[in-house]
Amino acid sequence: MNTAVPTRNTEILFWIWVIVLALMVLAPIVAVLLGVVDIPPADVLAVLTGGGTHEARSIIWDIRFPRIVTGMLAGIHLAVAGLLLQNITRNPLADPSIMGISQGATLAVSLFLFLSVYIHYTGTTVLPELPLEWLPTVGTLGGMLAGGLIYLLAFRYDLGPLRITLCGIAVGAVLQALAIGLIAGWGSNRLEVLLDWLSGSLYARSWEHVKFLFPYTVVGLLALPFLRRPLELLRFDAPVARSFGLSYRLQFSLALLLSCLLASSAVATVGPIVFVGLVVPHLARKFAGKRAALVMPMTIACGAIIVTLGDLIGRLLGQAEEIPIGVITAVFGVPVLITLIRKTP
Repeated sequence: MNTAVPTRNTEILFWIWVIVLALMVLAPIVAVLLGVVDIPPADVLAVLTGGGTHEARSIIWDIRFPRIVTGMLAGIHLAVAGLLLQNITRNPLADPSIMGISQGATLAVSLFLFLSVYIHYTGTTVLPELPLEWLPTVGTLGGMLAGGLIYLLAFRYDLGPLRITLCGIAVGAVLQALAIGLIAGWGSNRLEVLLDWLSGSLYARSWEHVKFLFPYTVVGLLALPFLRRPLELLRFDAPVARSFGLSYRLQFSLALLLSCLLASSAVATVGPIVFVGLVVPHLARKFAGKRAALVMPMTIACGAIIVTLGDLIGRLLGQAEEIPIGVITAVFGVPVLITLIRKTP
């Protein structure tokens, strides 16, 4: 009787992984096949094998594929960052937006767009505006600075996990208020760009965005194996973690740095896609059960899948006026989170 339960759980876990891996493959395929412009599957296959019309090749290789890859990378970043933050703060509600990282990127992007329009207008001379291609880098720096501020406050005043979370909320609220004040008091020909970015969108994302995100993805995934044991110990109080030989401050700093790096680069590229960093780690824990070693890979897979499917739903529902993925994740994320919380003892 005792051996039947583990066997049953193992079987359930096996089928969960089969479904997740199948979705990892099927979600991008379906996203390539479906869109506002109807391209028959035969034409899609022709493009993938080197043929097809010029229009079909342009839509698939220059629009749909980079958009899908950017979304998958951003989903991985946000989900992993959320899991890291929830571990080190021991707060199940921690995610990049609650910890102020997203708001730091938002303020940086808002300032950049403001300066790009106004700072080069001097008298009758109009100098070139700052290029929009700099937005991802600027947003990443803003998110990293916000994370650095939270880190300094945490160790300057020796804050515990709960107070670190509250500190992040306070910093995020201030940064968000500054960004909203800047937006409300300004108005320009680039306001539409900012509003589109704030909604969380994969619209017009290109291979340049993939190139920007990919190095962060590689660094993040390579660093995760080295943080596996420290993350398990960081869930305990500092004295307990140190009794196991953990360099608490160093490992906490590395985990926070990595989460800020992943979250800020994703937010800077696609905007603050809400609920991904909050809900996906909970889903991963639910699917992985008591197998802690499987939580991280499950988080990575679910993050990529949810953003891909969310963007696809937004494209299909909105058609030419597509619904931003940030709206989709908010609409579906709330009931999922409530369901998970209700089932959590």
